Amino acid sequence: MRRFPKSEYHVPLFDELGYVRKRCPICGEHFWTQNPDQKTCGESTPEGCAPITFINNPPTRRRYNFQKTREAFLSFFEKHGHERIKPYPVVARWRDDLYFTSASIVDFQPYVTNGITPPPANPLVISQPCIRFVDVDNVGPTFGRHLTIFEMGGHHAFNYPDKEVYWKDQTVRYHHEFLTKELGVKSEEIVYKEDVWSGGGNAGPDLETVVRGLELSTLVFMKFKVVNGEFIELPIRTVDTGYGIERYTWLSQGSLSCFHAVYGAILDKVLRMASISRVDNKLLAKVAEVSGAMILKKNADRTEVRERVAEQVGISLDELNKTLIPVENAFAVVDHTRCLAFMLAEGIVPSNVREGYLTRLMLRRTYRLLRMLAIEEKLLDIIDLQIAYWSRDFPRLKEMRDNVLEMLSVEQDKFKQTLKRGRLLVKRITQDLKAKGLSTIPTEKLVELYDSHGLPPEVVEETAGGEGFQVKVPENFYAEVAERHIQAPPPREVEKIEGLEALVSELPETQMLYYEDAQRI
Repeated sequence: MRRFPKSEYHVPLFDELGYVRKRCPICGEHFWTQNPDQKTCGESTPEGCAPITFINNPPTRRRYNFQKTREAFLSFFEKHGHERIKPYPVVARWRDDLYFTSASIVDFQPYVTNGITPPPANPLVISQPCIRFVDVDNVGPTFGRHLTIFEMGGHHAFNYPDKEVYWKDQTVRYHHEFLTKELGVKSEEIVYKEDVWSGGGNAGPDLETVVRGLELSTLVFMKFKVVNGEFIELPIRTVDTGYGIERYTWLSQGSLSCFHAVYGAILDKVLRMASISRVDNKLLAKVAEVSGAMILKKNADRTEVRERVAEQVGISLDELNKTLIPVENAFAVVDHTRCLAFMLAEGIVPSNVREGYLTRLMLRRTYRLLRMLAIEEKLLDIIDLQIAYWSRDFPRLKEMRDNVLEMLSVEQDKFKQTLKRGRLLVKRITQDLKAKGLSTIPTEKLVELYDSHGLPPEVVEETAGGEGFQVKVPENFYAEVAERHIQAPPPREVEKIEGLEALVSELPETQMLYYEDAQRI
């Protein structure tokens, strides 16, 4: 990824507030701070740049629940001239390159950002439910830094050659004022890290906000279109911001995890279902402080990471795992079941293709986690809890409740049959490999068994282990599999029909209905 010079990140507000630019000696990233003596970027990272320091010690003026965090964000920008618009569906049916809405800017790509059609408002503010699978294996161990479903608060401005709405300096001013005046965070606690953002075919320099170790927002100055890896400047410069509503909620409460802050009673019920009633909260607080170390990158070994974390909190690895893994699994369950409720409520049918494939992946991973907690029969009950909670803001969930539960029941039965057939299949495969003198099952075979037969690698490991085979399941297996299927294939070229243009020339212009009513898609 290309880097940009200092001038792309420097804004007048930094001079007014006495911000200085520094380079983190650990992660190597440049950052802006009001503290000239600050050594590192201040973010809790895998490299260990800084710990999280807001657990039981929030920096905000008051504590917010999730709904109040969302409303504080939306109201602030409404007061500053932004029109509030309704969130779009999580299934990005207006896009031919993506299956799911992964950021608020996805709602406006490529039609608005490329200048094909005007935005529904300018400037605008939105809190958009988003779904991402690239970090699915980090959900749980990072205490809520990573989620498969989350709400992204976005304030967007679309700057045309003949009409400037606002650009970099005003974007940072709005953000700084929201944190300091609206939420009460001290200005000197806010760090801005330089980075480059790319997604959905667009790119630009960005500033990422860090407060007490947690990245909260990304302020993207989107002015490029990405074509074959090249950055081509666009005539429209877009303010593309992403505020993590869940993360702001967590910060304001100073709770043990983001899941405690957002899911509250649902998490408590899942923990009780799994008989995890006595959790060592002091240990969880210590682990939360260093949870940035648990972020799993490609080819990383989480066992090594856990060993370092165990050493940092002063206990053995066995003791850490005994306490932590069931809690991490419960964290992932509350995230994944919310994600499933939203996907299925929008009419996705689990299958082996397109968005149906990713929905089935999420369902089967959730079922595996529930099996590890010995509560797989509680899947429908937990989904029902999610529907009851989130339908207050998203009534479609309640409307689709019966369909969602019926779909899950059918899929659950299918998966049980898959597991039975799969164990027999694995035994046949191990026999074939034994005949060839092999004693391990390669990763590619694990992927093939999942893709072709829907067989989770943990089941392969369990069955093959009984046959004397070694199976090493990659820590990021589900993220790797999802990444292979997350991008829609390019649309086929349509053959031109002679005389067609003349036949349709008098037809009225196509209306972009998804800007008027997203549910009509």
